[in-house]
Amino acid sequence: MTFHAAVFIATSLDGYIARPDGSIDWLTERGEQAGDTGYDEFMASIDTVVMGRNTFEKVLTFGFWPYEGKHVEVLSTTLDPDADERVIVHRTVDGLVETLADRGAQRIYADGGAVIQTFLRAGLLNELTITTAPVLIGSGLPLFGALDNDVTLVHNATRTLKAGFVQSDYTVVR
Repeated sequence: MTFHAAVFIATSLDGYIARPDGSIDWLTERGEQAGDTGYDEFMASIDTVVMGRNTFEKVLTFGFWPYEGKHVEVLSTTLDPDADERVIVHRTVDGLVETLADRGAQRIYADGGAVIQTFLRAGLLNELTITTAPVLIGSGLPLFGALDNDVTLVHNATRTLKAGFVQSDYTVVR
C-alpha cells in the first residue's frame, strides 16, 4: 500500500459518532467550545478524502463544499456514480484502493463510521485521532463495529481541549 490513511473524528463519551437518525447536533452545538482541535492542520496534510454514502449525504447538508482542492472518493454500493461531479463513487474497497494507488494518493482522510470500520477490517488504517465530546447520547451510530481480529494501537498523545473535550492520537500496529 502506497498511501497513509488517517481518521480524524469526534465521538460522544459513550462512543457514538451520530444519533440513530444520523444527526450530529450533540457535536455541532458544542464543537466550537473545544477550541482548536487541529482539524485545519490535519486537512492541509490530506490529498484525498474517502467517505461512505451516509457521510457524503450529511456533507451535502452543510451548505458548502468543505473539500475544495481534494480528491473525494465515496465508497457505496447504492449511490449513483453520477450523483455529484466532485466525487468518484466506488463499489468495492479493492476498486477504491486501485484508484488511490494509480493516482498516487499520499494521505487519505477516512471519514464516516462504515468507511472507518471497513478500513480497519481491511488493514488500511495507519492512524486515529479521536476527539471525545463531554456528552452521553445513549444510542446511535458507533465509531467501531465488529472486527475479525484485535486491532493493536499505540497511544501517541492525549490533549485536553477546552470545555471538557479530550483528543487522543493512536498509531495502528500492523
